[in-house]
Amino acid sequence: MRTVSLAAAALAASATMMVAGCDMGKLTVNTTSKVLIRAQPSLKMESDWEMASRAIPGALKTVEGFWVVDPENERLRAILTEGYCQYGTGFVEDEVEQAVVRKDFDAVDYHAARATKMFLRCMNYALMAMSKSFRDQLFTADVETIDKLIAGVGAGQRTPLMWAAMGLGSAINQNKDRMEMISHLSTATAMLKRVIELDDKGARPSDKALAAMPHIAMGLVLSARSEQLGGDLEGAKKSFERAMELTDQKFLLAYVYFARRYAVMKQDKKLFHDTLVKVLSTDPSIWPEQRLANEIAHRRARRYLQQEKELFP
Repeated sequence: MRTVSLAAAALAASATMMVAGCDMGKLTVNTTSKVLIRAQPSLKMESDWEMASRAIPGALKTVEGFWVVDPENERLRAILTEGYCQYGTGFVEDEVEQAVVRKDFDAVDYHAARATKMFLRCMNYALMAMSKSFRDQLFTADVETIDKLIAGVGAGQRTPLMWAAMGLGSAINQNKDRMEMISHLSTATAMLKRVIELDDKGARPSDKALAAMPHIAMGLVLSARSEQLGGDLEGAKKSFERAMELTDQKFLLAYVYFARRYAVMKQDKKLFHDTLVKVLSTDPSIWPEQRLANEIAHRRARRYLQQEKELFP
């Protein structure tokens, strides 16, 4: 009996090791993902724009490799969602703007296509956190059905909905000449409105930057067109100002977008100039946890001030 018992124990141990071996990759990724979440703030605190621009693509691909091993890992998916949207906004769009300044239109098209890919990756990762029916119908159903889908999103999905909306809206912004993209603008707008509605009902995250982002995105949407073409500049102003308020006036990108979009659309040169000078007069370290975003704001503020004569003929 003892021999049989030991044999059974040996078989059980062997089976356990085989199972553990099969899942070792996922176990390793699960542990790594916890460390990555804890380490994520270090990038947001980076003061060197160039270093960040070179580091982020490799970091994203490494995380994406981990995600391939464990595609159900929500922590990795959240990192990729935020990472691709922020890389597209902070760095690939910067390449687009540099190319515009140089009047290198081939480069503009090339980098705009790259930015579109980054934003759509962000959107797609975000949508993985939503229900299957939401994903399946968001771009195929009629307007009434889509509105019901968005209205049905609860507080638990607030942040994925926000990133999906921002990814979609940013992709549309890079493709204003493509009607198949422009046709989804109302969907992106409805998603942002739902996020803001959820926040007003108590879903607003403690992270002040995340709380401000839907308002910045809404400000960009509302100021994308002149009032003659259906834009809402006063609504945009309120959205930008709300973002400033939520971040205690420390998130400098809100001011940069306010100047570049609202002030330019209003052709208020003084407001444009004074706002960007205020940004450049503010130390990016005013918000250490968002130092990189503030460095990006400084970089763009300098560029936009150099374009002042072109923007206000």
